[in-house]
Amino acid sequence: MGMGVKVKVWGKYALFSRPEMKVERCSYDVMTPSAARGILEAIYWHPGMRWIIDKIYVKNPIRFTSVRRNEVKSKISANNVLQVYNGAEKPLYISSKEEIVQRASLLLTDVEYIIEAHFEMTDQANETDNPGKFKDIIMRRLKKGACFHTPYFGCREFPAYFCLCEDEEIETVYDEIPEKDLGFMLYDMDYTDKENIQPMFFRAVMKRGVLDLRDCEVIR
Repeated sequence: MGMGVKVKVWGKYALFSRPEMKVERCSYDVMTPSAARGILEAIYWHPGMRWIIDKIYVKNPIRFTSVRRNEVKSKISANNVLQVYNGAEKPLYISSKEEIVQRASLLLTDVEYIIEAHFEMTDQANETDNPGKFKDIIMRRLKKGACFHTPYFGCREFPAYFCLCEDEEIETVYDEIPEKDLGFMLYDMDYTDKENIQPMFFRAVMKRGVLDLRDCEVIR
């Protein structure tokens, strides 16, 4: 077991997109493990270590709100950028009204979670890297509120605020509810084959407001 840490995260909105809902964006009921990992990596990342999410505690009631957001239908292709860079006379920005569509998004509102996680050393670690050193840096960064980039809840436009959680016992808003089955949920992406990155899913069962990810079965 690597070295553990608990981080409190909260924010006004969150969108943990369900991959099966392509057009109308729709959030899962709770934060996905990959989104939790993304938040921790925004606070501290190093090639010599890897974050592993153990538990997600749901502190606020699960509440949805529908918002219409402007989205761009197409991305500027890298090919286009290269051609312009090499002197082609082409527009490089997306401006036409046809390119911008309003889509309804089903967002979570007023979210707060505690992420309980640990890290393991990777083979990219060098001689001076050790768990104690990483733990010290992580604790310092959490206490100062330092991050590499602003962590976010699923989408960059929904920032996540964070601080160190020092509570021994964590209460959730669903303490009284023994079990709530949230169905299949995105666990993380499998990067073993860089050419073919695959999503991995798990059966999300919230027990007394806690998603325990320590030995969940991952389905590819």
